[in-house]
Amino acid sequence: MYRIGFDAKRAFTNLSGLGNYSRLTISSLSRIFNYNDYFLYTTRFREHPLLEFSNRKNITVRTASGLKGYFSALWRSCFISSIAESDKLDLYHGLSGELPLCPISAPKVVTIHDLIFLRYPGFYKPLQRWIYRKKAAHAIKHSSKVIAISKQTADDIIAFFGTDPSKIEIIYQGCDPQFYSPASQQKIEQARALYNLPKRFIVAVGTVKERKNLENVVRALPSLPKDVQLLCFGKWTPYAIKVWAIADKLGVKDRVRMIHDADFTLLPAVYSLAECLVYVSHFEGFGIPVLEGITYGIPVVTSKRASMPEAGGEAPLYVDPSSVEEIAGSIEMVLSSPTLRKSMIERGFEHSKEFRNDKVAEKLFALYQNIISKHKEKNGTKESGR
Repeated sequence: MYRIGFDAKRAFTNLSGLGNYSRLTISSLSRIFNYNDYFLYTTRFREHPLLEFSNRKNITVRTASGLKGYFSALWRSCFISSIAESDKLDLYHGLSGELPLCPISAPKVVTIHDLIFLRYPGFYKPLQRWIYRKKAAHAIKHSSKVIAISKQTADDIIAFFGTDPSKIEIIYQGCDPQFYSPASQQKIEQARALYNLPKRFIVAVGTVKERKNLENVVRALPSLPKDVQLLCFGKWTPYAIKVWAIADKLGVKDRVRMIHDADFTLLPAVYSLAECLVYVSHFEGFGIPVLEGITYGIPVVTSKRASMPEAGGEAPLYVDPSSVEEIAGSIEMVLSSPTLRKSMIERGFEHSKEFRNDKVAEKLFALYQNIISKHKEKNGTKESGR
């Protein structure tokens, strides 16, 4: 039996993106390898249906209850180390690209999701870039292994930090199990009523920010049938104002809807009624909406850049995200060809099998075992894990 610790801040505070990765990792490992003890370190604890796993008997939550701002950050950077030491961990996993600044004697693993702040520095403020780079450099240096969620991310770690490729392990992430099976009729009717879903629509998912490139999907709308609307599910940023202005100028504002802070559990129901998923981001560490879409069984139009082809395999139609013509043409192909839709869905189901959470968890745990075993051998201690 092992004692494994996780940086669980994102699991409890972020209900999308990095939070999904953290929750799926913790939930899958604690369910499949349930003979281990798991310790979750978080600056804030809250009850939520997505966090039901935190009540399992083999999970202990350590939290900086009542601390805010600077003191919360200090707890995560240093105080967490002394708590982890008292928990006598066999391994600590930084799930969101960083490790505590104060040392932990147990071997450490860190997951690096992307290095977009280095590839596209213009999307970030100078102080943000400096902090993110410092955190990533520290985590990479002090980890036994670096987990990259895609080959694209692995290549970037090598390019920007000069990391030895042998220190990097590529382990793809999975997606929420809710995408494994059809949405219930109750969920479909709930989504239809809540979002007043139109008869025909395409869907875009993700935070409405510049890198996600929603503006070019809007620019493609005038070339599509006039009864097709675009529904965008994701957190708004100031970039949304620019997208609205473009839609207004093109005369398609009445065909565009942005749904802020949507209910994640209703996405499969939305996919059931949408004609295709469009995700033409300029760059992603992995592109989880692509995997969610092909797993559930909806045709996907996505970028040919970065990691999107890794996530989608041969299932999606790939486009140059800078080409409105390519985006519009590919969407039109999906809308007009039932045969193509069927083929894309079938290819998606097949490709997504390799990303099931059980497989991801097995690969992670095999890595943990290898690292723990080497650490114990090096320190002359007895192996206790199964």
